[in-house]
Amino acid sequence: MSVMSSPVEFLELLAREAAAVEFEGPLVAARAAGLPPDRLAELEQAKVVALRVRALLERRRRRETELSGLYDTASDLAGLRDLDDVLRAIVHRARILLGTDVAYMTLNDDERGDTYMRVTDGSISARFQRLRLEMGDGLGGLVAQTGTPYATANYPEDDRFRHTGEIDGGVGEEGLVAILGVPLRLGSSVIGVLYAANRSARPFAREEVSLLVSLAAHAAVAIDTARLLAETRSALEELSAANGTIRAHSTSVERAAAAHDRMTALVVRGGGMEDVAAAVTEVLGGALLALDAEGRRLARVGEIEEPDRADIVEAVAASRTEGRSVRRGPLWYAAVVAGAENLGALVLRPDDELVDADQRILERAALVTALLLLFRRTVAEAEGRVRGELLDDLIARPLRDTDALRSRARRIGVDLDAPHVLVAVGDDAFAETGSARQRVLSWATTYASTRGGLAAARDGRVVLMLPGQDAGGAARAVARDLSRVTGRAVTAGASGPSTGPASLAVTFAEAERCLTALGALGRAGQGASTAELGFVGLLLGAVGDSGDRDVTRFLTATVGPVVDYDARRGTALVKTLEAYFGVGGSLARAAEQLHVHVNTVTQRLERVGQLLGADWQRPERALEVQLALRLHRLRTPAG
Repeated sequence: MSVMSSPVEFLELLAREAAAVEFEGPLVAARAAGLPPDRLAELEQAKVVALRVRALLERRRRRETELSGLYDTASDLAGLRDLDDVLRAIVHRARILLGTDVAYMTLNDDERGDTYMRVTDGSISARFQRLRLEMGDGLGGLVAQTGTPYATANYPEDDRFRHTGEIDGGVGEEGLVAILGVPLRLGSSVIGVLYAANRSARPFAREEVSLLVSLAAHAAVAIDTARLLAETRSALEELSAANGTIRAHSTSVERAAAAHDRMTALVVRGGGMEDVAAAVTEVLGGALLALDAEGRRLARVGEIEEPDRADIVEAVAASRTEGRSVRRGPLWYAAVVAGAENLGALVLRPDDELVDADQRILERAALVTALLLLFRRTVAEAEGRVRGELLDDLIARPLRDTDALRSRARRIGVDLDAPHVLVAVGDDAFAETGSARQRVLSWATTYASTRGGLAAARDGRVVLMLPGQDAGGAARAVARDLSRVTGRAVTAGASGPSTGPASLAVTFAEAERCLTALGALGRAGQGASTAELGFVGLLLGAVGDSGDRDVTRFLTATVGPVVDYDARRGTALVKTLEAYFGVGGSLARAAEQLHVHVNTVTQRLERVGQLLGADWQRPERALEVQLALRLHRLRTPAG
């Protein structure tokens, strides 16, 4: 510097924003040049003024920077909508504006009555980030409680605050020393605390406190705005959901009304179960299974497996008790009832969840199904009466106009000139009540009509006329299936085949004689035909009601001693006699058939002679013995 140093040089230093140390340069040069003391004093005064001006300009620049930062913060916060984004932006801006190592925010928990760490910036300690401060504890708890800013240059050694092990541990793990905390105010309420902290000792100037307070004020407004936006968004979402629910309900009501109209039309035009099932699945989606009271399938639309019988029974019982459809796993069940009578069930596997209106559709479908089943039953009963009356006329004596009978049969799909067998059902199929008899007749009517035959009640007995030529097979099938329905063993006698109206009465009489013969032979609960019983069955059938007593007396008098001897001694005299007569009286062939020695056969026959008398082999006695053996065998078919 030249010896011409003057105060102007300090203006030049201010103009180029020189560092504070450079303002000593003119004085050093002046002293080196040997300027007089008055000049040196003048330069010293100019330096002091210049440094004050420099400090003022620095503060104004810093204030401008802070204001710009606050403006930018407000602008940034105004563009944020998510509360988490708002909080992170506030804390980050606080750390940048104050130039601290860490910035963080706690929010008050009104339910627990404390304040908790909500968001941090620059933090490295997980323990610190999980801190909760009771009101009045630590610097933050005191700020939250009093609503007043607090600052400390050395928190661990500052005894103005109530230290706790948890707080000091978290602060120590984070390494914080200098901490400034200001309240987040919303009106008169404190909602949290905003902090700036350093990991080294540092005093906070009033300007920094003021800056953080201003930032906290912006932050509180932004937080409240974000909260209001969130509440508004939530309210809009709830409103939208409610509107969607209303629209869905309206749609389901319209769908239910359309389904009701469609199913009503089905009833009016005489639709069937498949139509009902199709209508339900088209409206509700998924697959549907319609079952009768016995669990048999009436209709199925879509892919759905039949549930276990026990599951069906339990679900239908629950549906009847509750008076509405019930859910079991992925399936919905609706009982099909008419009064107290169970007619079946609808089983639905929907694609989507059912609302109340959808359940009403399923329940209405169950009601329509009940109407259709009752209508079908009424039609079947009317048709059954027509078919029963025709069969009753066919087996009556004397037979009326055969051409008229053929014409009546053709109208219901029966060809009387095709082979038919007649099956007479025993009285053991009926319980004491008339309803049980009607149930058997209803079953027989359905059983016969589904096979193209007829069924009727005749003299208190049920008779079926079935197409085919296997009388014995038909009798056994009827006995087996009807036994399952009634829960008791049922006897069925059959005869045939018969062709043409004129022979049906005779065939029916033979079926009745076969039924009587089965009872006389002790074979109740079985099914057989006259051809299978042979001449013995016909003979017994002709005896009448006293046949069983007569057969017993005949067997006792003819082969009774031999049967009793076998029963007492465990011998095989009856079997030996059957083999002996079966091979035409040949001892050798009988022994071969019995797998014994000839002498054994001889000894057994000698014992028979002792029991029956020496004349048991005379032709007339031998015939009686053979007949008695056959009767005994028929009475004990498993023997």
